[in-house]
This record gives sequence, C-alpha cells and structure tokens, in this order.
Amino acid sequence: MSSLLLAAGLATGLAACGGGGGGGGGDSAGSPAVDLTLSGVVAAGAPVGGAKVSVVDAKGQNLGSTTAHAVEGRYSLKLSGGSPSFPLLVEASGLDAAGNPVQLHASVATQASAMTANVTPLSDALVALLLGTAPAPVFAQAKDKGDLLAALAQPGAASDFLKTLIKSQLTDLKLSASTLDLQGDAGFAANKSAQDLLLEALRVSLTRDAKGLEQLQLGNKLLNTQSAEVQVDLASARTELLKTAGTPANAIGSTLKATTSATKVLANAAALDDLGAALNKLIAQGLNASALTSHALLKGFDKHDGLLLADLAAQLAGYAQNNWQLGRFQFTGCADETQTSATDCARPTVSAPVLSSSGELKGFFSSAVGYNAKNTPAWGLLGNGRKLGFAVVPASWLALEANGVASTGLSAGNPSAGVKLLMRSTGNGATLDKATVQTPGGFSIPLANCGSEWLCISATAGASSAVPTLGMADQLMQPASTGWMGSADTLRGAKYLATHAQAAAQPAWLRAELPTTLPAVARFPQLDGVSASAVLSGSALADAAGYKAVWAGWAAANPDLRLDQVRVVFLMSDQARQTVLVPAPGATQLQLPQITDPVVAGASVQGQQLWLRAVDASGRWYETRYTVQR
Repeated sequence: MSSLLLAAGLATGLAACGGGGGGGGGDSAGSPAVDLTLSGVVAAGAPVGGAKVSVVDAKGQNLGSTTAHAVEGRYSLKLSGGSPSFPLLVEASGLDAAGNPVQLHASVATQASAMTANVTPLSDALVALLLGTAPAPVFAQAKDKGDLLAALAQPGAASDFLKTLIKSQLTDLKLSASTLDLQGDAGFAANKSAQDLLLEALRVSLTRDAKGLEQLQLGNKLLNTQSAEVQVDLASARTELLKTAGTPANAIGSTLKATTSATKVLANAAALDDLGAALNKLIAQGLNASALTSHALLKGFDKHDGLLLADLAAQLAGYAQNNWQLGRFQFTGCADETQTSATDCARPTVSAPVLSSSGELKGFFSSAVGYNAKNTPAWGLLGNGRKLGFAVVPASWLALEANGVASTGLSAGNPSAGVKLLMRSTGNGATLDKATVQTPGGFSIPLANCGSEWLCISATAGASSAVPTLGMADQLMQPASTGWMGSADTLRGAKYLATHAQAAAQPAWLRAELPTTLPAVARFPQLDGVSASAVLSGSALADAAGYKAVWAGWAAANPDLRLDQVRVVFLMSDQARQTVLVPAPGATQLQLPQITDPVVAGASVQGQQLWLRAVDASGRWYETRYTVQR
C-alpha cells in the first residue's frame, strides 16, 4: 500500500479540562475532598499527540477528561468528583504516528500525592490481564463493572507475568524487570529512551481467536510477517491471577512463551530521531523538489511501493512550502521480503505525523529506513525497494439503502467479509496491465487493469483489462463465494505472492486474521441523520452548496476506528466512475463538493452509491455502501 501519505488537517493541541478522581485504596466515601491531579504520557512508541484522555473511578464516576499535548503526548488532569473511589481506570483515544486509531488504557491502584498513569499498549495489555477482558467495554459501562474494576487495585502479579512474555526485549534494552513500572513511571517520555523503545519493539493487540475467546497477542514488531508470537487467553489468565498461587502461564496457548526480539535494530534504535531532526532541518531550508532530489540526505533512497526519489523530494518540498515539520518517528514493521533472522531487519518501516507550527495534524509520512554507522545521521531513508505496492487486507462491508436500512437479497449476506487483494495499477513510472496473486493455499487469482487505483480480480485468465464496478467485488475474495479460499488464507500472517511484469514474486502478509464472526452492524461507518424521512439522494449530492457528510454519532461509539475515505460512485452503462475524498485525520464530518452526473458520450447513469471506509489499529477495513436515491 502507498507509504508516503499526505492527508489534510486535523486540529490538535494541549487543552486541559477539569475533572476529579483519586483516593486511597478502596472506597473513600466520607473522607474530605482534596485536589488530585493525574498526569502521564500517551504513547505507542512515538507520542499519541492530541489523544483524548478520560478517567473513571471504581464506582464508574466520570472524573473528567483532557487532551494530550499535540507533540509530546503528555497530559495533566485535575480530577473532579470530590473524593473518588480507587482504583481508577484511564482511557486514551487518538491516532498513532502512522495514522492508526488507538484506544488504550491504564490504571491507578491507590491515591498518592503525585499520581502518574502512562497510557501505552503495554499498560493496555496489563489492564486487560487484570480485567480478563478488553478494557474498552468495561470503561464504557464502568458504573456496572465494579467487581471487575476492583481487580485493578492489585496489578503486581499481572505485571510480573506480562514482563515474562517480553523478557527478550527487556534483556536487549537492559531494563530490569523488577524495577520497571509499566504505567506509573513519572520520568517516562516518548523520546526513544529504553522504556520507550520497549513499546517500539512490540506489537500488542487484543483480539478473539477462532472460537471467539478474547486473547492478548504479542509479537516482535520488526518481523516482516507481523505474526503474533505469544497468545494469552484473557479469561484464563485472570482466573489464575486471582488465585493465591495461580499460574497465569497456563493461559498461554501458543508454542512460544516469550516474544523474539530484533536485537540488532534495538541496539541502534535510539538514534532514529536524529533522522527526523535532520529532515526537519532540510525542510526548514525551503529547498524545491529539484534541489532536494540531489541532496546528500536523500541519496540512499531507491523506491517505496512505486514512489520514486522525485516523488519523495516533491513530498518534502510540499512540507517546506506549507511550513510543516515531522513529529517523532515510530517503527511500524519490517520491509524485508526475506528475513533470515528474527534478531535483525535490514529495512525497518517507520512513520511520523506531519504537523503545522501550531501543532495541527496535517497527515502522516511513512517509508523504510536503514542504518549505517558511517553516515550522519546514521539512519537514512531507503524505501522498501518495491516497484509497486501490494498488500492484502481483511475487510468487511455493509450495504444500506438510501434511508439507512440494511439492503436485502445479497447472495453473500449482509454484512459480509473477505480478503482484499490490493495490487497497485501504477508506480515506478509505469502502468501495470495484469498480475497473478497466489494464495497461501496454492491457488492463483488473475488480476487485470480496470482503470482504478488497484487491479481488479479478473474472470478471464491472462486478461489485461477488466470492467470495474468500483465496489467490493473488484478486489475482494470471499470465503462464501471463492471456492479456492481456505481457512489458512484468512489467518494473521498468511503469506500471499504477487507476480507481474515488474517483479517475479512480491510477498504480502495478512496483518490481522479475518474474524469468524462478522462485525456488528454498529461497527460499520454510518452517516448521521439518514432516515426514512431524510433519505440520501442524488439531488442532495448535486446541490450547488455541496453535501455535508457527518458521522459524529458513529465515531463517538467507535473511538477505536478511523474513517479515512469517502467515495461517490456512478454506475454507468459502460463502466463505473467515482470521486474519492479523504477526510482530515480523525475528522467526524466532510464537506463534499457539488457532485453531478458524469457526462460521457454514449453512456448514461444507471445508479449511484456513496461509500464510507473505516480502519482499525490492526489494519482491517470496514466499508459501508449507501445506495443513493435517484
């Protein structure tokens, strides 16, 4: 997928709200009210700038909320509510340095004069182990979850257990398990310190297995397969942790009992921010694209998913023209197509937020980097060397009518799901007419150019062109309708191979498993205000003032998802045509321009659709199709 991405604007900044919360262990009712302040850092390696931070106490009382600093991810909140009951549960929602939506949690066991709760993927994992379930639903229903929240008062055993799962990283970073505080370290900063690099080194997720059981999954982030190496059953872990002499290791369902570590990368990872500083200095000089192309700092860049050195130079020149800069880099994975050792990655992938001088989020920058101690800075932009972007994505979709009611009569069901084959049609200065994708099961799927961003699945082997619908079927393989798909094709880490004129074999790995249970309808992005009395119509989209698409209600109910694309599709008598729009990162509305029927000689409009696409932290897509009333 494209890795040099620029999207327009989201305002973030430091804005603290009042609140309340704190207390000694247990119920503090009747004790005098005191001013309590909670502070910390929201980070996922790099800071999660602009994250919304909220706090509830052991009785579910809302103690206030604030916004983390746009650059540093720091927050400070004066808790409201008088004398709250401990423990406290903290929730932070925002976008990480790659633009992925994150919803993280931390806890505070007892009241103290200075309280710290750093909110990170590891604190989220710790809270999940204590609760025996994903923290987000517990936070949302905190008033009814007092029995679960009480477990947050004794984090010691769960913390010790979690550290055994990541002992390889602790050893590499010379961190002492006995003294490391996963959520209460007042000196923590997301600045490539050893504790911050611990977050950089790990991929942490909460998910469900094939049987629907909730799991904590951990892995070495710098494996090209993005595999989950350690899998822990949350309910079983909590049962063991509640015992006087419990054995939480019994809850580990994977062969590996501890994650592997990218030892060689971590040894030099602290210097990564030097690259960001050097690029920002270069951007501040205001050089044009031509001058940037020949600059020594970019000399090592080859190509990245078909984007060339000239494209990179134009990207940085655009930042210079707008007076934008890069925030801190965050490791996101490994671009090595062949990885000979889990301890090393020659081309780690990285991302950074793009910020205005006022701290406003403008987009995200991504590439692959390499390390050479002889260079200054030692880390440099390499790109992943791929002539074309190729990715496979677990995706689900929902079809709605113009009044917001679910469509009926769809052969694959509604909603439905599958694996998207995303082979870019252009890149490296050329256009691709066809390709073949081999599934993990050994079957091959022919793709052909259909005049869109991605090649389309072709019904004719060897064809170099196809007619697009601009719907899910163009790239989606569905287990219900593709007989060649098996269970191995839908697992996290499943390896697909694309072959085409510019590459003999180009791998891509499924970042997350395709759930066996379809997402609830409420998870799919939906527009506010669409109903039987306010249908979505072609005339509204064609209004001279444009149409304001608003999804604030859906966004509030799904803070762990981000809506990243809006499409208006016209189904023509010859082929489909579309207008693609990109909302600002984290936005809840988008003013569409006036969209009128395409005028094409010999063709007429047969139908119209509006598509919304959302993504989660694991890279899954959730798409909604509205059939527009004509």
